[in-house]
Amino acid sequence: MFKRTYEHMPALHAARLLKTSLGKGSATARLLVFVSIAGVLTFTSVVSAMHFGAWSAPVNAESIAGTSSELNTPFNDGCPIQSPDGLSLFIASNRPGGLGGQDIWVARRATTDDPWGAPENLGAPVNSNVDDFCPLPVRGHGLFYVSARSGGCGGPDIYFTRLQHGEWQPPENVGCDINSSAGEASPSYFEDDNGNALLYFSSTRAGGFEPGGVDSDIYFSMNFGPAQLAPGLNTASDDSRPNVRKDGREIVFDSTRAGTLGGPDIWTAKRESVYDDWPSPTHLDAPINSAANETRATLSWDALTMVFGSTRTGSEGSTDVYVTTRDKLKGNEP
Repeated sequence: MFKRTYEHMPALHAARLLKTSLGKGSATARLLVFVSIAGVLTFTSVVSAMHFGAWSAPVNAESIAGTSSELNTPFNDGCPIQSPDGLSLFIASNRPGGLGGQDIWVARRATTDDPWGAPENLGAPVNSNVDDFCPLPVRGHGLFYVSARSGGCGGPDIYFTRLQHGEWQPPENVGCDINSSAGEASPSYFEDDNGNALLYFSSTRAGGFEPGGVDSDIYFSMNFGPAQLAPGLNTASDDSRPNVRKDGREIVFDSTRAGTLGGPDIWTAKRESVYDDWPSPTHLDAPINSAANETRATLSWDALTMVFGSTRTGSEGSTDVYVTTRDKLKGNEP
């Protein structure tokens, strides 16, 4: 079981204690307050168990009738994720028209029944002249993402920003307790039933699952404290780009561990409670995975849609966005 540093303590109360103990200028305290303002409005109780059917055969997102022909391109279009309201689809792409390297783009639609429009670049200060990728929109107009910009803790770091009065605020690094001198990827944020803030992500830092190894492992942080290895999820292979369901009881990620169909494949795990360790992950068989690369799968707010990047045959570019759906079944047992 993971270490609950602020057990049974709502995030806003924890933030006040952090401000008192670490000082008014503490970056950790400022960030916890900054994110929790949105988070209080965001997350539902972990007691609402959900039971789902099987995932459908995935389709290229651009093949859905009415979707813009600009959603996928001959370039690298990946790291997809829907906003909590399902009206925005954030992606990372190195297509022309960006600020440099990978940029974060967003496609929009008027209702959840409508197709996606053409992606638009988020612009500065979110994007920069280096790689900006792995977006995670949260309620309260917040956005976590990864950037290789200078001034961080080493390699690509996790940042957080919010949209206020129609303008993205200068992004704030989540700190070197979470980030490292190596590379971090794919932030995934939720709160437990006591209001504790949990941030999952992957990292290539030293000291991971395999002693002396430099592979990618999955970590989490509670209330923006020090990063900890996520129990039950990691191997000596690359375990990367996690995304956790809003109640903290289901995770999807990509891994090169034994049992894949080719390159990295999507794996999943479910647990009874947010306080349990993760059980042994399950491989999502074909046609979800393929002999190509499947990366950065993410669940929609209602967990009925999963989008991911794939280099499979039929893609327009090096990586395209694909989508699969499932039904919610009756009953409240997991």
